Amino acid sequence: MRPFLLTPGTRAAPSPSTLSRLLLPLHLVQINGRHSHQHRCVHSSSVPSRLLHPRLRSRRGRFFASSQMAAPADAPGGSADTFEVIRAHQAKAARLSPVEEVRTILDRSVRGVLATHSQEHAGYPSGSMVDFACDHDGSPILAVSSLASHSKNLYGNPKCSLLVAKDPEDRTDTVITVYGDAVPVSDEEKDSVRSAYLRRHPDAFWVDFGDFSFLHIKPKAVRYVSGVATALLGSGEFSAAEYKEAKVDPISQFSTPITSHMNKDHADDTKLIVQHSTTVKANDKCKLFQVDFAYMLDVDSFGFNVKAGFDGSVLKLRIPFPRQAQDRKDVKTLIVEMLQAARSSSSDAE
Repeated sequence: MRPFLLTPGTRAAPSPSTLSRLLLPLHLVQINGRHSHQHRCVHSSSVPSRLLHPRLRSRRGRFFASSQMAAPADAPGGSADTFEVIRAHQAKAARLSPVEEVRTILDRSVRGVLATHSQEHAGYPSGSMVDFACDHDGSPILAVSSLASHSKNLYGNPKCSLLVAKDPEDRTDTVITVYGDAVPVSDEEKDSVRSAYLRRHPDAFWVDFGDFSFLHIKPKAVRYVSGVATALLGSGEFSAAEYKEAKVDPISQFSTPITSHMNKDHADDTKLIVQHSTTVKANDKCKLFQVDFAYMLDVDSFGFNVKAGFDGSVLKLRIPFPRQAQDRKDVKTLIVEMLQAARSSSSDAE
């Protein structure tokens, strides 16, 4: 197995031209203009095939999964047909809108890099690794000690940014930067803010120490980038109002228990679902490619994301549900339906 989603220093990477064609972004790519929070997802059943043409530009600010990846004939361990099948599949996979995805990622995240204006070294930025949690409106909450240099920096100049990586070990995955002002939490808000912080950091007993206090980062703008170091670079920026208006996906709160259960007890079932989902018909014949393994990463209302061994490559893939999930129980129902369909298809093929 030769993975293409490499972390720095793990092994020699393919040439940039090859790498850029192999890495599949998990997220939507901006086609034209600014992302709109009004468009929740892309459904293969509701999007005309002409809209999925790789060179099409939307005139109304709609955004679709990238379909511009070439199928590389020189892909080590994989065939051109394999990547063409994956490309077509990912182009139509339903998913959250970009702003809702960003809002959801931040809500589930617990750590990031805080950039402040250094008081000790005037004119230079200062970076700190910090734990955080998001409040009900998406504002990051910091629990800071008065002794920390970033606390002193923020009290001197409240302008800052918080950088959060969805997957710190994969530089091609989504990276989000929140730009804003750090403001002290009022006495009236302290109890609710403390509760929100401890939900994400239940062992943070030090928040009640006398030298600790809570700060809110009030967003001014939120920017994301995905597909770094590839030709499939996607990026977007949202205003404070757009970000605040977006909702956290309601299924994401169950993502950890669902994925843990599936990976521990139903890994073969996940692999079968991925195999079935990425199978397409061409000239009345099914194209089948071997899925070696499938590890479920996270779940939302429209589907789940996996890291899969696929025809000799390791890729991150989006696997859409047949319809939007309504609650946690419905996710189980949908996964069972997908598994039954996959088993039926497998039996027919035999």
